[in-house]
Amino acid sequence: METLFIADDEKNIREGLKCILDWEQLGFTLCGEAGNGEEALSGILHNTPSLVLLDIRMPKLTGIDIIRIAREQGYCGKFIILSGYSDFSYAQAAIKYGVEFYLTKPLDEDELLEAIHAIRLAIEEEHKESDHIALYRTKARDTILHELVTGTWKTYDAAGQYQPDVLQNIELAADVYQVVIYEKFGHRPEDKSYSFADLLNITNSGNHSFESFAEDNRNVILLKGSFALRRFEEFLSHYEKSTPQAGSPMDTIFLAYGRPVYQLDEIYLSYEEACALIQRRFFCIQGQHTLGWQELPGVMTAKHTISDDKLQEYCGTLVGYLQTGNRKQVASTLFSLEQYLYSAANTIEQVKLFLTDLFLQMKQSIHIVYNSSRITFPPVSNSAIIDHIEHCHYLYEIILYFSEQVKAVMDATGNSSRDSVLDDILYYIDNNYQNNIKLETIAPLFGYNSAYLGKLFTKAIGENFNSYVDHRRIEHSKKLLEQQTLKVYEISEQVGYKNVDYFHKKFKKYVGISPAEYRKQLRGE
Repeated sequence: METLFIADDEKNIREGLKCILDWEQLGFTLCGEAGNGEEALSGILHNTPSLVLLDIRMPKLTGIDIIRIAREQGYCGKFIILSGYSDFSYAQAAIKYGVEFYLTKPLDEDELLEAIHAIRLAIEEEHKESDHIALYRTKARDTILHELVTGTWKTYDAAGQYQPDVLQNIELAADVYQVVIYEKFGHRPEDKSYSFADLLNITNSGNHSFESFAEDNRNVILLKGSFALRRFEEFLSHYEKSTPQAGSPMDTIFLAYGRPVYQLDEIYLSYEEACALIQRRFFCIQGQHTLGWQELPGVMTAKHTISDDKLQEYCGTLVGYLQTGNRKQVASTLFSLEQYLYSAANTIEQVKLFLTDLFLQMKQSIHIVYNSSRITFPPVSNSAIIDHIEHCHYLYEIILYFSEQVKAVMDATGNSSRDSVLDDILYYIDNNYQNNIKLETIAPLFGYNSAYLGKLFTKAIGENFNSYVDHRRIEHSKKLLEQQTLKVYEISEQVGYKNVDYFHKKFKKYVGISPAEYRKQLRGE
């Protein structure tokens, strides 16, 4: 149903216009009326009616002024001018502003009806054209998005037309772009999942700063413009520093994102990076929800392929340390194994097969060593082991499985205790604090669940894991500051803080002054 607005300074004429035709049958419903020019202009701009019946002579604003101002402010509806004057200059002014019908009073009912039919037909044609344009834009948008992320987009078309003009028409033009791929975080069918696109709609408050589409069965977000990238960076900063609350929408999503790019024909590079990262989820640590392009140097450039010689080497090393009850070296070897596999140019299936073969060979070796003592590693069949590793979604789960079984053998032979494990963990931290070590990374190496180990650690040491690591880093940074040879940002990197601002914050928290102030005190300044 179209809408109708009536403006005339005489109330009886307004009432007559309401009754002269069966407006509902003609497809119109009254949305407002006005008795002077200012009210008429306000009502037209507020209601944006499909059709306005407007008297040319109105108090406060004339009909021509109303039409002019309404057009200047973007009103595109139809006008029928009603006037007791037949002055041609009024008709000329009306035509200038796109008024097609200029009817003189008293109105002829048939003449008005004929005008209404013509306007109704014109409105229907405009709707059809608008629908066709919207359909074209949708198809063009989908095609162009596909071309942009697959690298088949051309800046100039076959006719030599500058294609970014096309992007402007369908709201794809921007000064910077970034591609994000998202998928469900949990692997169980019953796990909940939210749409990251829907969450962006909420946080962007309706700002058209991203495109959401599917490409090769992946959920893809194309961020457009500085505003979108800034909001995404703020989101990541919050998301990566604090674990999402269990059951919250953000806890159900995993994100992989490529680098920002500034040219249309570079968008595919950001997409390819996001694709490469999403395929590397297997190597994420426990609870990790994001993978960014900053981690690509270790992902895109494979250093080696896994080999049988390396399998034999790891098997011999792990079994040897297990026999001697050397948990420090077992943990160090498992960490080395993780790094070796992370940098391998093999598929996830090949990595799992390597680990399965390694585990079965370790089981066989331990069976030979402890054949008379009834110690098994582990007390399940080979098929159960193969099935368990095959169904692990992450490398850390498999490493944890290795470590749990090694711990079980050490417990059975009296080579391990809780106190000795904590001593080994402290030793490990003291020798690896300069790396990006986290409780979630450490726990599997020592055969513990991260939450349980965190409680044991806090109870035994008197402070939590992260606080202890920070203390060790700050203490070592103080020694480096005393040497007066390194710059503050270099010291920050050497003690494990990649962000020098974050290092400043931590140093001031534990020491009470900034690194620069601490160095000045040492100089006696």
